Amino acid sequence: MGAGKRNLTMAAVAVVCAMTVLGAPVTAYASQTTPTDPTPSASTSPTPSPVSTPVTNEELETVRLKLEGLYHDASVATDAYNAAEEKADKQSEEIVDLAHEVVQGQQKLDKLQDLIGAAARAQYRGGGLPPEVQLWLSQNPQDFLEGADRLRQGQLATKGLLAEMNRTQEDLEQYSKDASARWEKLEANRKAKEKAKKKIKKQIAAAEELEAQLEDDELERLAQLEEDAAQESQAAWLDSGILDEINGKASPQGKKAVKFATDQIGKWYEWGAEGPTTYDCSGLTSQAWAAAGLTIPRTSQEQWRQLKHIDIQDMRPGDLIIYNSDASHVAMYLGDGSVVHAPRPNRKVTIAGAGTMQILGVVRPDA
Repeated sequence: MGAGKRNLTMAAVAVVCAMTVLGAPVTAYASQTTPTDPTPSASTSPTPSPVSTPVTNEELETVRLKLEGLYHDASVATDAYNAAEEKADKQSEEIVDLAHEVVQGQQKLDKLQDLIGAAARAQYRGGGLPPEVQLWLSQNPQDFLEGADRLRQGQLATKGLLAEMNRTQEDLEQYSKDASARWEKLEANRKAKEKAKKKIKKQIAAAEELEAQLEDDELERLAQLEEDAAQESQAAWLDSGILDEINGKASPQGKKAVKFATDQIGKWYEWGAEGPTTYDCSGLTSQAWAAAGLTIPRTSQEQWRQLKHIDIQDMRPGDLIIYNSDASHVAMYLGDGSVVHAPRPNRKVTIAGAGTMQILGVVRPDA
């Protein structure tokens, strides 16, 4: 959220809080430090290091699958975080709009009260309508005062102003109720964001801890196992003959989206990021289509739910391929069986085979 939106939201808080008070608990986070081991005394004999047993490929494959699961769970939590953030931004904007309505309504109410007082004083003196009341009523397309006598004018004017004041008061009460409801939803989404954030950090920390236990040569072998698994999946997808059926051409907007996405190749993945220096998977695809002039949902799950579904043989460059049964990952199709995507933490935006992951389906933003 930009600084201008934050300032506007804070201004809204000051106005709306005059009518409704909602507490927002603050969660404190304390940094955790690991105590250092005491320095051994000079008399302590060093313990010989045990001879490490080489890690087999079967064991590394178990590690690979475990990492895959951890990063998948982190991706699901990232989608939940992004969805909560998107809802919170929308609710903040609605609160700002309500604050404007409250300010304008209060100003209108004050003006009506002044006009009613002026009309009452004029009636008491036996005169006609004061100029400021005539000006107010002249703004009403119903010229209901035309031709009426002075007393009748005063009675109708006062009645009309009182009715307008009552409507304005009712509007202000409704704005207050709406603001309270928005604040409650905003608080719920703030908690959802914090919960998702904790889960993301937990899953990523567990994955990094698992990788940290491996030696350099074991990490290289693990990377090769990951590459082999991806190539095997891509080969099986291509062997199905599906690529022979895919020959769609990119739309003008699709070309712009593809160019934006491929221009981000080499930038790091970061959960919750929408650029310009880092991205998560749906942050990349949503920003690519924004660069093409089209707003699409922020998360891969909402992209799957809201965008038009396309048969895989009909897909064209710029379409989005949704992966996993829970729609937890998304990539942009480039053509020739390839996609560009932001894979996961500790990886960069890259080109990969479209069939390297479990395909759920294809959606088209500019259908």
